[in-house]
Amino acid sequence: MKILAVGMNYAKHNKELDGTLYKPEEPVIFAKPDSALLKDGKPFFIPDFTKQCDYETELVIRICRLGKNIAPRFAYRYYDAVTVGIDFTARDLQRKFRKEGLPWELCKGFDSSAAIGDFVSKEELPDIQQIPFHLDIDGHTVQEGYSGDMLFAVDELIAYVSRFYTLKIGDLLFTGTPSGVGPVAVGQHLQGYIQERKVLDFNVR
Repeated sequence: MKILAVGMNYAKHNKELDGTLYKPEEPVIFAKPDSALLKDGKPFFIPDFTKQCDYETELVIRICRLGKNIAPRFAYRYYDAVTVGIDFTARDLQRKFRKEGLPWELCKGFDSSAAIGDFVSKEELPDIQQIPFHLDIDGHTVQEGYSGDMLFAVDELIAYVSRFYTLKIGDLLFTGTPSGVGPVAVGQHLQGYIQERKVLDFNVR
């Protein structure tokens, strides 16, 4: 199982990071190792190598078929479920790496940095590009997104990454975060929702 993720896929998030409503020419893809996966409501422990660990709330797509070089018009056949996930980011390290032109792996792929909730069958949801989602911390909504605002749609992403990686059953695709990211703190309670359906629920330690 591999975890693929998309950077800079919402214009307003790009502005909050870089000050511009930037759209990349092609999707920005990075990977996380399987040791990054955090599931089943287990707590997230803030690592000691970062002074600012940010949440990034995202829709996560579950791959259900083996595929390579998938045409965009057939991409919908290759995923069967969606959930809310958190792409935890060591923001201070990311700033340092970006300034120095270095890879993102250490600030994005550390242990437990890919939290996921319970999956919802895509058949239970509207069009994949019409899904609202949000994150609550301690009962207050801190980040909201709508899949229709993605710069690159889900089917485009599936087609694009399958040019480089053979997609396998159980692979996960984090589709990018909207604006509103921020740091987590010890003792916080995080809950993620698709529409008004709670799918993610865990604590920060």
